[in-house]
Amino acid sequence: MTDLTLTIPDMSCGHCKAAVEGAVTGADPAAKVAVDLETKTAKVETALAPAQVLAALNEAGYPATAA
Repeated sequence: MTDLTLTIPDMSCGHCKAAVEGAVTGADPAAKVAVDLETKTAKVETALAPAQVLAALNEAGYPATAA
């Protein structure tokens, strides 16, 4: 499992939170995602490579960077 902390500057609401969680779990259904809208970060525990997580978020319209 990979533990990632991501900065996702385009998140601002509950819809954004759901979209980010859905993008990650769509790529890895077993992933755990904890989104913090206040800090615009997400902690992700996944079997995916970091590049795969970033690609899934970018495709969903939420470009992210590893924090």
